[in-house]
Amino acid sequence: MAAKAPVKKNMSALKRARQDEKRELRNQSKTNEIKTYVKKLEAALPAKDKEAIGEALKKAVKTISSAATKGIIHKNTASRKISRITKKANAATA
Repeated sequence: MAAKAPVKKNMSALKRARQDEKRELRNQSKTNEIKTYVKKLEAALPAKDKEAIGEALKKAVKTISSAATKGIIHKNTASRKISRITKKANAATA
């Protein structure tokens, strides 16, 4: 976590700091979830099991898309990630 800023005296600044902490934790959780699903997909690729790869890809794409919708990652970043994992999945099942 980043270093704590000096203590604010303004009530709205205190509330904003609390909100920022909550959002930071939520965003970290979602980005970790994305990484987890992508790793699970990459672990399923060598087995070449179409069903396992399909399920893993579906979960990964859903998680990435929802993160982009909520503004956690940029929509172009999400699109790039989805494109790359889809290419890998298609190559493994071909």
